[in-house]
Formats: sequence, C-alpha cells, structure tokens
Amino acid sequence: MTCLDHLLDKPRLRFCLQATVNALLAFGLAHVLAVPMHGLWAVLTAVMVIQTSVGGSLKSAADYIVGTLGGAVYAGAVAAMVPHATVLALAGVLALAVAPLAYAAAVSPSFRAAPVTAVLVLMISTQLGETAIELAVYRSLGVAVGGIIAIAVSLLVLPARAHKLGLEEAGRVLEHMAQVLPAVMTGFGTKRNPGDNVRLQDDIGAAVHAFAEIAGEAKPERLVHLTPEPDPAALARTLLRLRHDLVMIGRAASAPLPDPLAATLVPRLAQIGASARDYLLASATALTARHDGPSTESVDRAVAAYMCQISSSRTESLMQGLPADERERIFASGFALQQLQHNLSDLAGCLQTWRRASDVTSASRREDARKRMALHLAAISSRLGQSLRRMGRAVRSRAHGLEPAPAIALFTRQRGRSAPGAVTVR
Repeated sequence: MTCLDHLLDKPRLRFCLQATVNALLAFGLAHVLAVPMHGLWAVLTAVMVIQTSVGGSLKSAADYIVGTLGGAVYAGAVAAMVPHATVLALAGVLALAVAPLAYAAAVSPSFRAAPVTAVLVLMISTQLGETAIELAVYRSLGVAVGGIIAIAVSLLVLPARAHKLGLEEAGRVLEHMAQVLPAVMTGFGTKRNPGDNVRLQDDIGAAVHAFAEIAGEAKPERLVHLTPEPDPAALARTLLRLRHDLVMIGRAASAPLPDPLAATLVPRLAQIGASARDYLLASATALTARHDGPSTESVDRAVAAYMCQISSSRTESLMQGLPADERERIFASGFALQQLQHNLSDLAGCLQTWRRASDVTSASRREDARKRMALHLAAISSRLGQSLRRMGRAVRSRAHGLEPAPAIALFTRQRGRSAPGAVTVR
C-alpha cells in the first residue's frame, strides 16, 4: 500500500475530500443551471447532508429534502394567506408557521429542517423584497440540487459503505470490552476507584452508541440494494446487552468480597474474566475478517465452575454470617455472569451470520465474474468466426478466378498509373 493509499484510507481525510468535491460540484452546477441566489442553497445543502458513509448521506439527504419541502410549502402558504405588512403581523405569521413545524420535528426527525426553512423563507423574503412563495421555490430548487450532488458524490467519490465502517467499529467495541472486563472484575478482589469504573463504563457506552448510529445508517443502503450484507441491527442489540452485562458486573464488583469468600471465589472470577477477554478479542478478529467465531467452551466452563462454587455447601456455610446485602451481591454477580455467557453465545450467532453472508457474497461475485468471462469469450468467438468466414470467402473467390485479391488489385492499379509510358485503355 502506497503512502497515498494509506492516507486516503483514513475516514476523516476521505470525508474532507468528499465534502470539498461536493461543494465545488454544487457551486459549478448551480451556476450552469442558473439556480437563483447564486446557488447558495445548493452549496449549503451539499455540505450539510454529506456524511462519512453512503447510507448516512442517503438518510441525511432524504430527511433534509423532506423537511425543506414541507417547511417551504407550509411557510409559503401561511405567508400568502395571512398579511404581514407590519412587524407585529410578521411576528404572528412567524409563530403560526414555526409552531406546527416544530411539533412535527419533535414527532419525526425527518422534519428537523422544516422550522429552519420556514424562518428563512419568511425573514429573508422581507429583506430581499421578494414574495415568500418565490423564495420557497428558490430554496426547494437549491436543496434538491444540493441533495442530488451529495448523493452522487457519496456514491462515486471514494465511497464508504456503512456496513464496512460498522464492522470496523464493532471490532473496536469488542476489543474495548475485552480490555475493560478484566479491569472491572478485579473489583471483586481489590478496592477500585469508583471514578475509574464510571469512566470505563462511559467509554463502552459511547462506543456502543457510535456503532448503533452506523447500523442505522446502513439501513438505507439495504433498502436501495447497494449491499447484500445482513442487517447489523442484531449485532447492535447484542453489543448493547453486553454493555449492560458490564454495568451489572461493575455494580457487583463495587467492593471486594468478604475475606472468607474471596479466597475461593476471586480465582474463579479471574478465570471468567480471562476467558471472556480472550473470547472477545478472538471475536473482534473473526468479525472484521469474516471468519468463523471462536468457541464459547472456555467461558462456559469458567462460569459453570463459579456457579458450582457458589452452590457448594462450604460456600453456603461461609455466607451464613454475612449481611443480606453481601449475599445479594454475590448472587447478583452470578446472575450477571450467566447473562454474559448467554449474550456471548448470541454474539457467536451474529458472527456466523456475517460469515455466511460473506460466503454468499463471494460466491455471487465469482458467479458474476464467470458470467462476464463467458460473455467476453462468446463475443471473441463470434468476432473470430466472422473473420474466418470472410477469409474463407476471399480464398474461394481467388481460387476460382472470380476476382483478384483486394491488396493485389490495389497494387496493380497503382503500378499501372506510375509506370512511364503506360497506355490507358478506355
């Protein structure tokens, strides 16, 4: 990989190039089409709706166009029906236009641009001396041009699929969980700073939320059949449940276990943390590489050993003299670890789904390549057959003396014209 390829592989630089090309194309097309107001709305829309992934750009452009058209049509209608020659009348019209659009934006995110569009249509029309309906048409036209440009740039200029970005983000989430889980479980044996636990949990929550947003951006790609990948929503739900498991384990490990139980339970808990860490790391590698996921056998054995240790008669006798909240905390830790075991099994199912989808995609691509190769070979065979048939007809014609070969006839005519003293017979 060259240095340029390495730089262009970075999502931030790729987005920077896309946004720049997006703005320049919108500016040029607006001037070619003579869009009113020098293409202001087109360039603003193109820059605002472009996202780091194709699915994100599709969703953002659709929401922005829908909100703009709704706000422009409603604000233009209100301005046309209600006179607003005075400042007080303009304030009333502004409230009448913004209030229902703001409620619609609260109900559906697709109308977030509607209140802004209504304000722009009403306020700028009074400053420019144009009617609100004209300005609504100008803004709708500019937004349509900018949205189309943004979608085209996302599809053609260094396109990044939300599915691919989502897999990379999911791999980072799993690696982060693998680092956090053993650190959280050390709280069963030693006292930890509560602020450190809160910071670790917040980091995991932010990472899971980031992947959930990318998974939402992948939905438009699946709707327009840009990618045959499975729905990442199932993987997002599994990661969210794993995050909840970490929260429950962190609460159970908020304080060290009592001394009589720590000697027997802490080693079991450390084994669970180590096996779960290894499983999460292997799952992250398998997910990004589209390979089979690891086995959950080691995690299952470690959790089973811990549960057997809790239910043993020796442990029960040690817990008899403990306060009620301590006993509840120990049983809560067992419940949280069982939930972790169950959700890790669900993660294995998600890995298997993505691996099968990769196999289907690879097989489809191989089949398409074979079809294209067959078409090319058929075209080459057809051209070769036509050439051979023409050569065969030419050879048969010369053999029977019907006509001279084209090259010989041309040479004879040129030789006759160039020979000195040649007599032309008419």
